[in-house]
Amino acid sequence: MKLLILNGANLNLQGTRDRAVYGSETFDEFIPRLRAAYPEVEIDYHQTNIEGEIVDALHAADGTYDGVLLNAGGYTHTSVVIRDAISAIAVPVVEIHISNIAAREEFRHTSLIGGVAIGSIVGFGLDSYRLGVEYFHHRQ
Repeated sequence: MKLLILNGANLNLQGTRDRAVYGSETFDEFIPRLRAAYPEVEIDYHQTNIEGEIVDALHAADGTYDGVLLNAGGYTHTSVVIRDAISAIAVPVVEIHISNIAAREEFRHTSLIGGVAIGSIVGFGLDSYRLGVEYFHHRQ
């Protein structure tokens, strides 16, 4: 099984940005730990702050990966093009959020991508990604 973790804007600041909300562990620390927990799953990781690069990565994932764990960051609430990209590909996408977006500011309550993802995992910190891997791992 081959999965892509695709992170959007500001997630390069994980571990240093708003630690009360997002925690202090960085992706450089977390991803190797996640890979070690699932040695039978190939987990690739990509982060970009650029909306179009998220779209390009989603297009490239189709036919390459068995699933995508997408944390689009703030683009979750604003990006019709990311929503359209998810709709246009066959690879299943799970929406991931570190924080519980429903418990945050009003503008974060609406996800444009949630309606086209196969599911959403929110509010469990970085463990949200592990739960996404678990979903795909048990789905096969």
